[in-house]
Amino acid sequence: MEYMADMLDNTNLMRNIALMGHLHNGKTSFVDCLIRQTHPDTINNETTIPMRYTDTLFVEQERGVSIKSMPVTLLLKDVKGKSHLLNIMDTPGHVNFSDEVTAALRISDGAVIFVDAAEGIMLNTERMIRHAVQERVPLTLCINKIDRLILELKLPPADAYYKLRHIIDELNSMLETHHPQDNPEEPATVFSPLLGNVCFASSLYDVCFTLESFAAMYAQAHDCGLVSSEMAAWLWGDVYFNAKTRRFTKKQPHSSAQRSFVEFILEPLYKIFAQVVGDVDSTLPEVLEELGIKLTKLESKLNVRPLLRLVCSRFFGDFCGFVEMAVRHVPSPLDAAQRKVAHCYRGVSGPLYEDMINCDQSGRLVAHTTKMYPTDDCTFFLVLARVMSGTLYAGQSVRVLGENYSTQDEEDSRLMNVGRLWIYEARYKVELNRVPAGCWALIEGIDQPIVKTCTLVSADEEEELHTFKPLRFNTQAVVKIAVEPVNPSELPKMLDGLRKVNKSYPVLSTRVEESGEHVILGTGELYLDCVMHDLRNMYSEIDIKVADPVVSFCETVVETSSLKCFAETPNKRNKLTMIAEPLERGLAEDIEAGAVCVTWDRKRLGEFFQTKRHWTQHPGFQWGTREGPLCEEPIRNVKFKILDAPYLFVEVQAPADCDAPVPGSPLYTIKAFVPAIDSFGFETDLRTHTQGQAFCLQVSRRHTWRESS
Repeated sequence: MEYMADMLDNTNLMRNIALMGHLHNGKTSFVDCLIRQTHPDTINNETTIPMRYTDTLFVEQERGVSIKSMPVTLLLKDVKGKSHLLNIMDTPGHVNFSDEVTAALRISDGAVIFVDAAEGIMLNTERMIRHAVQERVPLTLCINKIDRLILELKLPPADAYYKLRHIIDELNSMLETHHPQDNPEEPATVFSPLLGNVCFASSLYDVCFTLESFAAMYAQAHDCGLVSSEMAAWLWGDVYFNAKTRRFTKKQPHSSAQRSFVEFILEPLYKIFAQVVGDVDSTLPEVLEELGIKLTKLESKLNVRPLLRLVCSRFFGDFCGFVEMAVRHVPSPLDAAQRKVAHCYRGVSGPLYEDMINCDQSGRLVAHTTKMYPTDDCTFFLVLARVMSGTLYAGQSVRVLGENYSTQDEEDSRLMNVGRLWIYEARYKVELNRVPAGCWALIEGIDQPIVKTCTLVSADEEEELHTFKPLRFNTQAVVKIAVEPVNPSELPKMLDGLRKVNKSYPVLSTRVEESGEHVILGTGELYLDCVMHDLRNMYSEIDIKVADPVVSFCETVVETSSLKCFAETPNKRNKLTMIAEPLERGLAEDIEAGAVCVTWDRKRLGEFFQTKRHWTQHPGFQWGTREGPLCEEPIRNVKFKILDAPYLFVEVQAPADCDAPVPGSPLYTIKAFVPAIDSFGFETDLRTHTQGQAFCLQVSRRHTWRESS
């Protein structure tokens, strides 16, 4: 622990990483592998029950799905044996909890996209890639669960190569599609095993490697002066090994020659699996000993799954290939500081800005908080923050700047005293006296004024203060429920519980309707189900009644008014006439996507609308209702009918016969849009009618609104 604390001062040896991807693509089980390697004396390696180390909530263990983003800080070694400090955030894969991914990306300098080798690209995979690109976070790739290609799909090694290559090509196509248009000079990310930003893994069996880490195994085994980086350059693509000349070539030596990736990586992997999974006999220890793997008599009698995991872990060793990939392709806090601050900070200059882009540990204190975790008794919250500059000390007095703070309105700020500081390790905490710039820390004692996110500065800071931008989510809270206590006298307890769940869930919002109802808005059924579990059992501990869920609607017009509406002054000398008409197609989407902003100056707005040919419209519905189209005077007495409703994008995965088979697997996908108001219970009905064979995920896409009947 002392060595880890010393590593906090060296930002060059530190990486802040978010693990993200689709549901059940193996992010949490991958962290389990890292935990087993770094905690060998405390973790039972022989059990076949998934540990799910970062799923710390009872509801997460019960449902088998991650709900909260959870950080762990680990000391890991690269291919050369050099230690690095990795702050890793395990994020949920369910589309309902995409807000947790947003909070994780804000304090991370890079992200690892996890893809199931058998399922390929799924609904949330593309959404996470698009979101990471929008947040300017560098990406790397981990193709996980490669064991499914061998044990479930039973693909030949050559076909498995094509499957893996197809996944990488499809991801590169997505990266090119979602590359930001406002920064054409910066090239789009390209995934390639040859570049070292792709690793292959089977978190179930403790397997993880890159081309270079696998080549290093050959170099170590043969001890012939082989340079692993040079060999790795020949282990992907249409490259073959000529046994006669002992050289790699791009020309196929003979018709049955296999590509180098198949011959040197997949075939050995297949043989190990086949040897262990096949009929185990007394010769297995002798065969494995030729590979440098020694088994005791007791270990040889293990069941197939723990035995295979034991063999693979001893053959492949620690996940040094993953660490090498992270160190090379995820920038350090110092290298990423300028991009992170420019994208997330509202200020553009000044001493604080300079200290942050230099990640100056001796500079002025600035920290950014994005997540809060409840204490064991749920009475208050511990705040997760990233120190952007300076050093945060336990007991220090700080100023908490809320999301609504500005130089014109300084009301949303408060002086607080920092309590204890910790490194958060999911299931335990390591207490610290100080946290320097570039690090993550769990802070005690400052949660009371924070609603979602905040900016921390020193209490005696005299420079002009700016805050970090609020989180920009890639999902919307369109499903709402009304709640009330069964016992009306317990209303204060429920209100206190609502304030706490609002802190705990990033995109959640609560409000009081004009009717007096207390309403909770979330992203979907599972999301609100988890919210209600926390509200009832953790934060209020009372019985609460819930109304049937409904969805939020938007109001619009579908065509130009057929009648002119007018209003007159009492003396009949002044008359205001108006009509309403829909905005031009695409303009509302541009506004919601952030392509145009009402705070821009007139010149910039003019250039945008000239390019988009929207000269006849005003940017946004508020402008359209504030100024009429005839004399540009305020609009009054306008009534709009409710015609637009949110639609959910649905992706169904099933073995049934349909139009879109998943390449290299027996699975099929169906994609459709379902009105959100009709989506309640759809997943349950689908599983019931298909006897559990079909599985679907529903997500509210931005800008997906259609007329309701």
